Amino acid sequence: MNLEGRHEDQADVAYAWLFREEFAAVVRTAFLILHDRQEAEDVAQEAFTQLLVHWRKVGRYERPEAWVRRVAIRLAARRLRREQLRAILHRSVDPPVPTLPVDVDLLRALRALAPQQRAAVALFYLEDRPMAEIAQILGCSKATVKVHLFKARKRLAELLGEEHVDVP
Repeated sequence: MNLEGRHEDQADVAYAWLFREEFAAVVRTAFLILHDRQEAEDVAQEAFTQLLVHWRKVGRYERPEAWVRRVAIRLAARRLRREQLRAILHRSVDPPVPTLPVDVDLLRALRALAPQQRAAVALFYLEDRPMAEIAQILGCSKATVKVHLFKARKRLAELLGEEHVDVP
């Protein structure tokens, strides 16, 4: 076996390891944006397919898992926008939604957030990730992440009829 073939084997092993370690977390993040398990899995698969295509370059990054998560978030946001446009077109024909329990109200309120705010909420509160890591995943600054979280908390308080108390 030549040296190049050996390097490709190591790259395959590294990709497979990253896939096993991160796939479930990427699905979870996409689910929190899309609220659909199948769509979230499709988005994660598509993101990891893109990672495989770009693995020679991205595999050398310090945090390739952040790259694949950023791709998944962008793909999920695109799908969400497409679905929202479709819903607008069909809104006049759909029957009104009945009153739902509180936990479903929270999910509905989360759906009302902008995709980047929703992603920031998911990464910060549900995945307990630090601001710097969220900023890297979302491709923005820590200050922008803080703005996303502030606006998300304020909007959720409005939607849920609660008083907004900002958390530092």
